[in-house]
Amino acid sequence: MKFSTRLIALTLTLLLALSVTAFAKSANQQRAEINELQVQALDNLYALTPNAHEVLENCYGYATISATGSQLGLLGGAHGRGLAVNKATGARVYMKMEAYQLGIGIGVKEYDLIFIFGSERAWDSFISGKFKVGGEAEVSATDGYSGGAIEGADIVGKDIWVYQVTTKGLAVGAAIKGLSIYPNRKLNS
Repeated sequence: MKFSTRLIALTLTLLLALSVTAFAKSANQQRAEINELQVQALDNLYALTPNAHEVLENCYGYATISATGSQLGLLGGAHGRGLAVNKATGARVYMKMEAYQLGIGIGVKEYDLIFIFGSERAWDSFISGKFKVGGEAEVSATDGYSGGAIEGADIVGKDIWVYQVTTKGLAVGAAIKGLSIYPNRKLNS
């Protein structure tokens, strides 16, 4: 009992310290970090899935979210930050992510989510602040405009796909339950 109490206290302290560190940085510093995280996320994706480069060239827009997740006993969660890019208009929207899940486990992992938008409606849905995923993504996805599949990506909504890149590689059929993504008001002002 004492070990689990200490572990919970340590995890909460670590999460609080990470949150305080993020608040201490200026908005420009945070934007610069997120821009660098986006470059790293895309480089990692291209190394694992070379056809992703063509997918991103031909999509309406995309977003990268760099996240850290932790699981302690039955409760787990994740938080992340990222950038959505509208290729049609050039708009750039800084985003935040929160995720909560139930399951058995213990540990911390870092991962990137790369979302692909096939239409203006999908883009608007994502950046509206109302984008939520309640269940597991499907294993295969048709892209809606060419009838093909986006290799390595999971469908999460109409005209929205996601790649999940972990330290172990590309996750296929990734569970992204309880996920909420919304604009970062501080960084977009």
